[in-house]
Amino acid sequence: MSRSTTHSSDRHGTPRTPDTPDLPETSRAPDAQDAPDASDSDHAPDSDHGPDGSGARQGQDARTAVTVFVALGANLVIALAKAAGGIFAGSPALLSEAAHSVADSLNEVFLLASLKRSRRAPDDQHPFGYGKERYFWALLAAVGIFVMGGCFSFFQGAEALSAGSSEDHSGYLVGLGVLGVALIAEGSSLVRALVQVRGHAREAGRGMATELRRGDDPTLRTVLAEDSTACLGVVFALLGMWLHMVTGQVVYEATASFLIGALLVYVAYRLARESRGRLIGEAIDPVQRRELRRFLEAQPEIDTVTTLLTMRLGNDSTLVAARVDLVPGLDSEEVEEVLVRVKTAMAEFWPQADQIFLDVTDASTRDRAKARADRQTLEETVAAVEREEAGA
Repeated sequence: MSRSTTHSSDRHGTPRTPDTPDLPETSRAPDAQDAPDASDSDHAPDSDHGPDGSGARQGQDARTAVTVFVALGANLVIALAKAAGGIFAGSPALLSEAAHSVADSLNEVFLLASLKRSRRAPDDQHPFGYGKERYFWALLAAVGIFVMGGCFSFFQGAEALSAGSSEDHSGYLVGLGVLGVALIAEGSSLVRALVQVRGHAREAGRGMATELRRGDDPTLRTVLAEDSTACLGVVFALLGMWLHMVTGQVVYEATASFLIGALLVYVAYRLARESRGRLIGEAIDPVQRRELRRFLEAQPEIDTVTTLLTMRLGNDSTLVAARVDLVPGLDSEEVEEVLVRVKTAMAEFWPQADQIFLDVTDASTRDRAKARADRQTLEETVAAVEREEAGA
């Protein structure tokens, strides 16, 4: 079927979930002059460039870009300071932190590239757009954290244990001073990222903890993960250097390097896993899938929703494909009117669902049984998610 007309909204990434009792007002067949013709859907305004939706999305991307630039500037300055201090003090923990900051700086360049490239308009080679560019560059950032940060930190720890060298107190003091300044700078960048996450949570109508787990922007999530691990890594390095200074045992700094490496490897794994899931084709949130299914089942002309498939195409782009069995007695013209009306209403309620396909099918007894089982599984999944959020 053809793509539905896209509607702009002031909320993106999270659908406006309508109450089912209010839906019948959309069930009327549109007037001939009001109903969008399916053949015109290729000329529908893209949600990225609509007069209203584009401004909100571009503004959101602009705020994310500022957050990335803040983190990039802080990391570049901190990387130079850590490297100079680490060489002067001969500190493995400080050199590990320098590698950490270098990795973060390179990753922020990747994330800036993702913001620009993911906004490109669809073309013949990529008819669904370039929204998944963000997931690709976030994956590269995760690899950078693993290789440049985690592996180098493990190497520094092992080298410190084998060398068993010690530093003079002037080296300790310089290193501790550098780490103190770094903690202030990294903390400022982290606060900036948290403020933006709180703004996204407010727009989506959910709490900070839920937004951190289910946020849609991989760029912002990566920056937040980098800043959080940077602050924790600085704390590890401070403790390692201070204990080394007090006891004269290099094992404390080596342990700090190992802890920093383990932290970076874990963060890289989590970020890579999220990016992998969305690159290979991840369904949208189960709560949103339930609302989509309920919306379709509430339409008086739809008898059974035999299949509902969704896939994230980007931060503000989602593919929705459904097979529906209509009630008997509709002629071909009425079927077309129903499909156009339902797709238009879906795009209005869920503005990020810019690729909607409805396939009319004759549901067999087996199809109906499968639809009931799918609906029950989805309800159980949503209940589990709600219990998890209630306990968070």
